[in-house]
Amino acid sequence: MDLRDLKTFLHLAESRHFGRSARAMHVSPSTLSRQIQRLEEDLGQPLFVRDNRTVTLTEAGEELRVFAQQTLLQYQQLRHTLDQQGPSLSGELHIFCSVTAAYSHLPPILDRFRAEHPSVEIKLTTGDAADAMEKVVTGEADLAIAGKPETLPGAVAFSMLENLAVVLIAPALPCPVRNQVSVDKPDWSTVPFIMADQGPVRRRIELWFRRHKISNPQIYATVGGHEAMVSMVALGCGVALLPEVVLENSPE
Repeated sequence: MDLRDLKTFLHLAESRHFGRSARAMHVSPSTLSRQIQRLEEDLGQPLFVRDNRTVTLTEAGEELRVFAQQTLLQYQQLRHTLDQQGPSLSGELHIFCSVTAAYSHLPPILDRFRAEHPSVEIKLTTGDAADAMEKVVTGEADLAIAGKPETLPGAVAFSMLENLAVVLIAPALPCPVRNQVSVDKPDWSTVPFIMADQGPVRRRIELWFRRHKISNPQIYATVGGHEAMVSMVALGCGVALLPEVVLENSPE
């Protein structure tokens, strides 16, 4: 059972509102729902009764609330005790990642790090994930969260957090692009694409073009940052290939 899941559960137990708790805990509503589902699966009991207007605790939810309050209090007391013992790391840790990664992957990492090294000050910079390698190599960041590049400089170490799927997204609103891709066999050579300006995702779509013998793809725009690509697709400008986690953490 993850402490962050317990914190999220406690906030939802107080607010009784998924959207409000998601904003307060800096996660998307879908991520919040998955955290609650994970707790319910672990316990084998529903924790909330949900309808269109209200969220209420079940009997199991009330019991978990008491447990979570006691557990988190004991954890804070333990941290305070350990903080008084011996030397610890101090200084600044500069982290670079995309806005999406700041929501999807960074919180549990920082929770664990802060628990072990409370004297270290975190400096977070967000930007295009494609710039992550350069930020680390030049010393602007001590570490970064990004997709693994094809070539890794010798001075840079890589540790895999997760193997992420990529998805092709299209506009949901009625528009010419949606009509183009809604047929059984779209003519992809005529469909406008929103492209990342660099990085692993761009290389994936370029490989896809070659496999489908699309020598002159219709590039509507080249964009820095996956979040901006989602926005342009939502406006009906074209389709885009991007990591599924970006879509999961986009505003719903």
